[in-house]
Amino acid sequence: MRHPHTRTTRRRVVGALTAGLLCAAGLAAPAVAAPDRTPSAPAPADGLAPTPPMGFNNWNSTHCRADFDEAMVKGIADLFVEKGLRDAGYRYVNLDDCWALPRRDAQGELVPDPARFPHGIGAVADYVHAKGLKLGIYTSAGTRTCDSVGFPGALGHEFSDARQFADWGVDYLKYDNCNNQGVDAGQRYRTMRDALRATGRPIVYSICEWGENKPWEWAGDVGQLWRTTGDISDSWSSMLSIVKQNLPLAPYAGPGHWNDPDMLEVGNGGMTDTEYRSHFSLWSVMAAPLLIGTDLRKASEATFDILDNKEVIAVDQDPLGRQGTVVTSTGGRWVIAREMADGSRAVALFNESASAQRIATTASAVGLPDADAYTLRDLWQHRAYNTAGTIAATVPAHGTVLLRVSADPHWADHPPATELGVDGGTLLEAGTPATLTSTVADLGRTPARRVSVSLTGPDGWSARATSATTAAALATGRSLRTGWRVTAPAGTPTGAYDLTLRTSYRSPAGQRVTATLPLTASVVLPPPSGTSYLSDLPWLSASSGWGPVERDTSNGESAAGDGHPITVGGTAYAKGLGVHALSDVSFYTGKACEKVTADVGVDDEKGTAGTVAFEIWADGKKAASTGVLTNALPARPVTADVTGAEVVRLVVTDGADGVDSDHADWADARLSC
Repeated sequence: MRHPHTRTTRRRVVGALTAGLLCAAGLAAPAVAAPDRTPSAPAPADGLAPTPPMGFNNWNSTHCRADFDEAMVKGIADLFVEKGLRDAGYRYVNLDDCWALPRRDAQGELVPDPARFPHGIGAVADYVHAKGLKLGIYTSAGTRTCDSVGFPGALGHEFSDARQFADWGVDYLKYDNCNNQGVDAGQRYRTMRDALRATGRPIVYSICEWGENKPWEWAGDVGQLWRTTGDISDSWSSMLSIVKQNLPLAPYAGPGHWNDPDMLEVGNGGMTDTEYRSHFSLWSVMAAPLLIGTDLRKASEATFDILDNKEVIAVDQDPLGRQGTVVTSTGGRWVIAREMADGSRAVALFNESASAQRIATTASAVGLPDADAYTLRDLWQHRAYNTAGTIAATVPAHGTVLLRVSADPHWADHPPATELGVDGGTLLEAGTPATLTSTVADLGRTPARRVSVSLTGPDGWSARATSATTAAALATGRSLRTGWRVTAPAGTPTGAYDLTLRTSYRSPAGQRVTATLPLTASVVLPPPSGTSYLSDLPWLSASSGWGPVERDTSNGESAAGDGHPITVGGTAYAKGLGVHALSDVSFYTGKACEKVTADVGVDDEKGTAGTVAFEIWADGKKAASTGVLTNALPARPVTADVTGAEVVRLVVTDGADGVDSDHADWADARLSC
């Protein structure tokens, strides 16, 4: 994924950072065990960043375009105040690359671009400070910055540049890693640390060397935060890859020394709101810096609702400073728990898969003491319940349920928690009934009374109950199970449609509770008889680490259609799928198909770079895999027996070394039915 022209993709994404990786649903997952909670170096004794920094950085939304200017920076500062983000904890308004002219002046000093910042950086700092906020700036620990124009870097100018920053009133420095001339990373970053300290001004120091030299092992007394990976992009696969690299590094995080998995993409449009809530939840449970990366002047109310969720922010900003750790991770179902200063646990039930899944754990498993019952608060629904100890939910595809659970003596003040779930029936052929079973389970210590359940779909759809939809009461651990026949009208176009499962019940004190579970039903066509190219068939879902999945071309990393003819080992193919790791493409096979075949490999367009592994999954079971393939290898034929499978998934992982240049081809991919 390295390009010479845009800094957003030129940094190398770091791969597996710890030994002992697991495999979850075909994608790499970090080991649960952590070596030791003690960081390798003490935090700086300057009191800076006692909690992860919160603020804004323009790069993800503007890159080096002309709309990055003084007006934008001031507009963001204004919105921080007007929208309540300052009061929620967001403090830093940070400038990224391209704020300077390409050349220093005659005295060797940096010169702000007069077209972008006509009043200079000092005046911008004064404006931001007057709002009760702080200003951040950017440079690189090299001779030039990362943008292709190559603005002046600070290597060899550390003390004079730091003095300029301090004189302007800068409060935060992001120090990148481009054009570093091979100078030792520790030396380069320590020199700037010393330069910043010499100014006498408190400046938060963000080490942005992409995790290449494992800064978590040596930078605890150098800066307040360090990047653990390459750049994030506004895609599900990119965000997921970074989560898996950052999670194992929990032992190194704490007050004044934070793991930084890169800026937020929330609101930039490349993910759904469900995925953005997962992004924000996971960054918070990982005690990550929360740097908004979208242009708030154009942001939707849904984006503001995510960024301003104060209960989720409180998890991120918890003063104990413990990063969350993995409790379990199997089949794309993650439980991540974070110890909080008040003794409670923040618990993320995270579903990385493309379909809804039940995810469950217990109060004991997340580290809480034995108790008669617990208070469980849903931080996105802003509701509290009691639980006898089970922590569970059916989590939508790519969704996260974020909870705060405590051994609270006042648990009985809250109604019992219930769990809504569904088995089967979310893939339908138009005009043909599908059956599914809903479950309402009482997880609480107290009974749920006058329980009812309903299922609704789009206009014209039928959702008919085939068994009881009510129960007088459910005791702890008991369930109401209801069968349903769901029919999409004949002629319904293929695609995804919303269903809603809803329950209503009362607590022993008479509190009325309603809960809903949004579901996605996909109307599908039966697979064609005979042998078909997969690139000619509709897919159920498709994700790619950079750029979209491409039909009959390679993956070009950016917009649809920017790929090239599929070529592996010098052989060109007219048909196939071009993807970029991490990738997952699923097809409906309707239990009517027998075999998938393909020639697979790393596309020649990346030269000698790229390492990937191909997997074919049939209804959640791995049916074939290649092991790690490199660009030096010819195409590898792969065949999978998918007899009886309803859904087949084509998965590409990163070969356990990061996703840099991982352009993967499913050449001549065919399905036999």
